[in-house]
Amino acid sequence: MSVKVERLEKNLAKMTIEISVEEVEKAIDNVYKKERNRIQVPGFRRGKAPRKLIEKFYGESVFLEEAVNDLVPDAYQNAAEENADLQIVSHPEIEYEQVEKGKPVIFTATVATRPEVKLGEYKGLEVESDPVVVTEKDIEDELKKEQEKNSIKKTVDDRPVQDGDEITLDFDGSVDGVHFDGGKGEDYPLTIGSGTFIPGFEEQLIGVEVGGEKSVVVTFPEDYQAKDLAGKEAVFACKVKSITVKELPELDDEFASEISEFETLEELKADISSKLRKRREETAKRTKEDALVAKAVENAVIDIPELMLKTQQRSIMNDFSNQLRRQGLSMDDYLKYTGQDEEALMEQFKDTAIKQIKSRMVLEEIAKVEEIEVTDDDVEAELARMAEQYGLEKEKIKEFSTEEQIKEIKGNIATNKALDLLYDTAK
Repeated sequence: MSVKVERLEKNLAKMTIEISVEEVEKAIDNVYKKERNRIQVPGFRRGKAPRKLIEKFYGESVFLEEAVNDLVPDAYQNAAEENADLQIVSHPEIEYEQVEKGKPVIFTATVATRPEVKLGEYKGLEVESDPVVVTEKDIEDELKKEQEKNSIKKTVDDRPVQDGDEITLDFDGSVDGVHFDGGKGEDYPLTIGSGTFIPGFEEQLIGVEVGGEKSVVVTFPEDYQAKDLAGKEAVFACKVKSITVKELPELDDEFASEISEFETLEELKADISSKLRKRREETAKRTKEDALVAKAVENAVIDIPELMLKTQQRSIMNDFSNQLRRQGLSMDDYLKYTGQDEEALMEQFKDTAIKQIKSRMVLEEIAKVEEIEVTDDDVEAELARMAEQYGLEKEKIKEFSTEEQIKEIKGNIATNKALDLLYDTAK
């Protein structure tokens, strides 16, 4: 294999890669051995026809395309590694120049190379930072959540519906006497005051006894999603089937000891306060870090190559697709439901991609300028953190990590240290 590199404008480079006839021939033979059992040639049992005969029968390039598809990824990867000084920051755009039987395969790979980063001010940056405060109300709200989680539901039938009750309800809606789709429900669970139904609906059920019926009159909002109902008055024939209330436990020492490791309510409140403060301090720190990076980026000059941007957009798209898959939805279904195509969705990710690229590159450049060192102890600590996160032994993480992955880990540590520098010198 031979490689010729041509530097282009706007941080692009083109590698012309030639794969020798011998390499191509070997790949073709491998494809033949893999595919011959699926190819039928008259007069031969499957898998027994000679390669030359199959090529004569189906065309001499019958195995060539798959052989090229097998060869090109590795050839490009080897060329990229041989020319590491290019600092490639994108996926390649591949174009074939020569793909013929009995000749070398020649293709070009156009890639984006790392653009120059001209740093501006990044030390002593000023950002607004609100003080972290935990109030008594915050603590009370957390205790109320614990009360709710430990509440007991109880059915009542000796009083009418009150605000906050959970009821089961039958309803049947109509507009001008005509029933409409989605306007009917049986044994529907509804919490009064939750705002689940149209404004004014739930309040009219207050005072209705179990087994009681009531006609609820409401007007659909002008911006209601069903356009044929928007702004129209509707009548719902309702019947309350049951009423359920929550019995909350008393907030006392006994409650504290039952739901936590603490013996008293005061100890539990102190722990809640401490945890709230820690969470808010972490959030405030991340907010401040984001603001500092944004300012450092604003002060810097970076010309992002288009191929680099497209690669980052594609990466974000892949992450989004994986997230959809975990929720049981395919990308095709998502695009159909939202009325978009892939290109439009990619465009939506453009600003995020630019922000991610610039943020990363500015921090990398700061780490370089400040000669930030990543020690073996730093790497060991990060591997230990990863092992704990994934529930594996650190040695297993090290065993499974490739040289490229360790390099990426070191890069992440360096940028985190650069971020610490921004934070520690900020005003």
